[in-house]
Amino acid sequence: MKIQKDKPWIVIYSVMALMFIVLHYLLELKIFEPWAEYIPVFKKLSISLFLISLILLISKIISRIVDSQNYLEGNRYNLLRIIRFLTIVLNLIVVVAFLFQNIYAAAVSFGLISLVLGFALQAPIASFIAWVYLIFRRSYLVGDRIQINGLRGDVVEISYLDTSILECSGDYLGNDRSSGRVIRFPNSLILREEIINYSGPQVPFIWNETAIQVAYTSDLQFVEDCLLEATRADFKERYPQPQTYNNEQWDPAVYFRINTFAWMEAVISYPVEPQDTTGRRNRILRAALPMLNAAPDKVRFPEGALR
Repeated sequence: MKIQKDKPWIVIYSVMALMFIVLHYLLELKIFEPWAEYIPVFKKLSISLFLISLILLISKIISRIVDSQNYLEGNRYNLLRIIRFLTIVLNLIVVVAFLFQNIYAAAVSFGLISLVLGFALQAPIASFIAWVYLIFRRSYLVGDRIQINGLRGDVVEISYLDTSILECSGDYLGNDRSSGRVIRFPNSLILREEIINYSGPQVPFIWNETAIQVAYTSDLQFVEDCLLEATRADFKERYPQPQTYNNEQWDPAVYFRINTFAWMEAVISYPVEPQDTTGRRNRILRAALPMLNAAPDKVRFPEGALR
């Protein structure tokens, strides 16, 4: 979709670049001699517009190449952001060079303006520096689930000054599902707060656990076998690749603990993708509880006076 949208712009910028460079040389024709005093300005304007069109054309071509490669979504997003930023910077240089007589004057003016803006816009500049840090340090990418300063959600945008996350859990939910609220925080926050990243291409899973309450008289080995069977079956169905499923690092485990009140808890610990914590818990319970309920002589749940 993005590649198709770039195609007409490539054609438009190509035509514009060709048109401005042709105009630049046409201005040397004798028919324009009556306006000789304006010719240098128009020639400089035409070459500036040609350079801007050329920069935009090259940026669209590079963006199209990046989109066609098999990059991770977060890496692709960062590359496109860098291309867009460099395009803006180069176009600004062309505009400043047009407004001033020479490069030296443009550089001095640009330096003075930057110095003044540096004092006036310290917070946005800090956020921009943090964006550069994010690009190279890769603390999080678009699509990652992160937690920072008490905020938790999935990263949906990393702009030059702030980051937007789609909140999960939040004030109105007791699970890890998306709340529908978008939270934006300045990028500078990452320079002074710790970041918890639940996602990553090398470690796709986090560990979660679900507890069910059973009576002390239950067959604990049977309970453990049922929970492990349900969990492994769900994992194998969702991740059928043999190399993933056979990795002992992600093998689930069951342990038992005494509840604060009067019953025992069987706890199944299992790997899960950060965005699938609620769904995986539901699937495990829907598969395990029928097996447990089908053996009332082996599994007793605390109820009534047995609590």
